[in-house]
Amino acid sequence: MNLIHRDWGGLTSSFWEQKPLIGMVHLKALPGSVLESSYGLDDTISFAMNDAIALEAGGASALMIENFFDVPFASGTVARHIIIGMSLAVAEIRKTVSIPIGVNVLRNDAVGALSIAHICKAQFVRVNVFVGVAVTDQGIIHGAAREIVTLRKELNADVAICADVFVKHATQLGGGNIGDAARDAVHRGLADAIIVSGVATGSETSLADLKAVRNAVPKTPILVGSGFNISTAHNLLQYANGAIVGTSLKKDRIVENSVDIERVKALRAEMK
Repeated sequence: MNLIHRDWGGLTSSFWEQKPLIGMVHLKALPGSVLESSYGLDDTISFAMNDAIALEAGGASALMIENFFDVPFASGTVARHIIIGMSLAVAEIRKTVSIPIGVNVLRNDAVGALSIAHICKAQFVRVNVFVGVAVTDQGIIHGAAREIVTLRKELNADVAICADVFVKHATQLGGGNIGDAARDAVHRGLADAIIVSGVATGSETSLADLKAVRNAVPKTPILVGSGFNISTAHNLLQYANGAIVGTSLKKDRIVENSVDIERVKALRAEMK
């Protein structure tokens, strides 16, 4: 499959040709969050670093660092202390691993994610609502394409943008279909890669949705955003170029647990 893409952040053609496995680093609740841990930021970063090391050692192609446990999420701009806490975590992990790093600031702080990535030398970001409008458990969220692409230009930031279409835990407003959304994200929003997910964290991604997106943007990298594991990998990679994986790489497949290096190795082998 000959892809057309910009080599932002070092995500070159060779990166996409390897069918990248992007492993999730779920940050424990950061200081100031409702579920803030009693053991503090240093231990939160240490836990995240251990997961990052395990993912790299197991053969992951890249990492995605996310404030997964900062529930309930802000619908847009997050508090400054969250950005600072995530920046410290990303910077420390950047010193520890050599593979590319992505940043996702939940629920949809695209400007915050790009700022962290640029300052901390991460290679890409994930934006949950990039184009269009979504009804979510945080309320109505508007697409952030204009803000993040403009900021990338202003900063001259070497950071790729991976954009969800019909993102999980949400319903799109305004009709249309997932193929139309993908075309808008790529051609009007200028996304560098598209993410297609199931309805919720851990839910299997629809093969029909992946096929529709592939037909809509045949030369754009596509990532599976949920429900990717050993049993689903073969079918989903018919249309996707790689996957972002979290739950299935954790010990006992429990999202709160640490990464299981043997699960990473097994999934990477299956993808090859």
